Parts: sequence; structure tokens; C-alpha cells
Amino acid sequence: MQAEFLVAEQRVDGDYLCIQGDWTLDNFVALEKLSNRYKKQPLPEKISLDSSRLGMLDTVGASRLIQLLGQEKTRLLLLADSQLPAEKKALIQTVAQALDLTNAGMQKSETGAISQFFGKIGYAITAVWQQLISLLGFSGLTLEALFRLLWHPRQWRFTSVVSQVQTSGLNAVPIVMLLTFMVGAVIAFLGATVLADFGASVYTVHLVAFSNLREFAILLTSILMAGRTASAFTAQLGSMKVNEEIDALRASGLNPVYLLVIPRVLALLVSLPILTFLGMISGILGGMAVCALSLDISPVMFIDIISENVAARHFWIGIAKAPVFAFVIAVVGCHEGFKVDGSAQSVGEHTTSSVVQCIFLVILLDALAALFFMEMGW
Repeated sequence: MQAEFLVAEQRVDGDYLCIQGDWTLDNFVALEKLSNRYKKQPLPEKISLDSSRLGMLDTVGASRLIQLLGQEKTRLLLLADSQLPAEKKALIQTVAQALDLTNAGMQKSETGAISQFFGKIGYAITAVWQQLISLLGFSGLTLEALFRLLWHPRQWRFTSVVSQVQTSGLNAVPIVMLLTFMVGAVIAFLGATVLADFGASVYTVHLVAFSNLREFAILLTSILMAGRTASAFTAQLGSMKVNEEIDALRASGLNPVYLLVIPRVLALLVSLPILTFLGMISGILGGMAVCALSLDISPVMFIDIISENVAARHFWIGIAKAPVFAFVIAVVGCHEGFKVDGSAQSVGEHTTSSVVQCIFLVILLDALAALFFMEMGW
């Protein structure tokens, strides 16, 4: 059976090998036996190849032929043998490239643990850098579209903006106020517990006011909007990408950034400062409730202490962060939505990625802002 596929002879001018028969899946068993035989007795290094009698050939036969001949003889078969038809050469070349890629992947997986560890670190750094460049480019496109729309009021889409304000802003009021109220109460309780040892329980009012006005209201509200609104933006735009609606907009000559991104950015620019203000009020009310119940500080006294000792700049510092965080959250959510590649799994992955990126960037920017304001003495 083996002689039907290979004929090997020793001649005066060197070793001779004739490839013949049908190298197909139907003859897989015989080809496997032939492959096992020549694994034990490899072919000579220098040999003359004849493929004029080669019959049918498919990917299975091509892979077995490449394994028998080796890399050098396969290259000789492709380059020097003019008797081999072009379609069979193309098939053998394609299979050879696929086998080379598979072997390269196996060799890569066999590298040491340390090399794999540093390789993963390098890959992660490259991915983060590419993501940063892409996000900055998308932010530039969004800002450019915003400035263009300022000079074309007829292109403003007030209906979409109002709808997004209701979805991302008004509907989030209960959860924002509830969370900030509880956090304000916890801060007051902890402050009263710690400061009572120093006989300075009255300074709990200052702690509640400073922490809510400068940090906690804007930070908690932004994190909630990152988990609630940025994920919604990504899922909405990702679903449109999967359904090819965004491609249909481009085919119609419409700019998806104007239609889909700008209304969401404007809505969040309006909603987040309002939610931050409500969060400040709610957090202070939570602290006021704890002070009234635990420290016998009446609401009137609480408000008087705040008005006399807490400057208005702390309020403006917290509010000033809101537009920046709103822009970051909206841009990241929309950017991840446009990156969806057409599957339901991709929608979920990019939705998760948008939430993680938004929370990370919000906390990072808040830390940088805190350092900047501290150095400025504000």
C-alpha cells in the first residue's frame, strides 16, 4: 500500500523519490502508516523529487506530504518542480504556512514562566498605550464636533439631549441621594466616635461638610454614573454596531458622532453637576441626622457651624470637577460602544471595560485634582 504513494530508488546520479497516487482524506490510514514508517527511517538529505504522477491532493494529504519531506524538500518541491500544477503548489504552500504558525505557537507556549510573565506585562502595557491613544483620538473628534455645532444651532438635537438628560440624570436622582445620604451618615458616625476621645465632637460637622463638598459627593456620583450611564451608553451603541445601524448612518451620509455621541456628552455635562449638588445636600443631611441623634447638635446649630466655618470655595471645587468627570464618562462609554466588533460577547466585554476605565479615570483625576488644590492652598 505504501508503494502506491512513494517510490524511492537509488540511482547513479543520486537518490530518487517519486510521489504518486491520491493524497487525500480517503487514504488517511495508509498515509499515516507511511508517515510512521519514514519517521523511523528519514529520507536522505539530497534527493531528486518527481511529482509528475501525483494524483488528487487535499489538505490532509498536503500536511502528510510536508511532514514526510520536511521544510527544505518542500521548498524544493515548490520552487524547482515545474511539473507540479499551480493549484497544488498553492495548496501545499498554504498548508506549510499554517503548520509553521502552529509550530511557532507551540514553541511560544513552551517558553519559561518568567518569559511568559514579562511577555504578558509587555502585552498589557502595549494594550494600555494603544487604548490611551485611541481614547485621546476619540476625545479629539468629540471636542471638534462640539465646537462645530456651536456655530450651527440648527443642527442641535434638543430632543435627544432632553431624553438623555432624563435617562441619565433625573432617573438617577433617587439612587444618588440615597447613597450619599448613607455615606454622609457613616462619615458623621465615624467622626463622632473618633473625635469624642479628644473632646472635639463638634468638629464632626466640619468633617461632614468638607468631605461631602470637596470629595465624596462628586466622587460617589461619578462612580455611580460610570456604572449606570457609561455602561448604558456602551451597550446601546454596541447593539447598534452589531445591528449595523451605525454603518447605515454612515452610508446615508450622516455623522454618528453628531447623532449619537454629542447628545450623550451634553446630557451628562448637564446632569452630573446637578446630581453632584443634590449629592452634596443629601450627604450633609445624612451627617446632620447623625449629629442630631448622637451628638445633640440641632439642625439649626449644624447649619450655623457650616455657614460660619466652611468657605464657599469648597463647594465650587467639588462642582468644578463635575463637567470634567462628565466628559470623561460619556466619551469612554461611547468610545467602547464604537469598538464593539459585531457579537453579543463583544458587547458584554466592552461594557465591562467602559465601567472599569471610567472608575479608574475618575479616581485618578480626582487624586490629581486633590494634589493640585492642596498645592494651590485652595
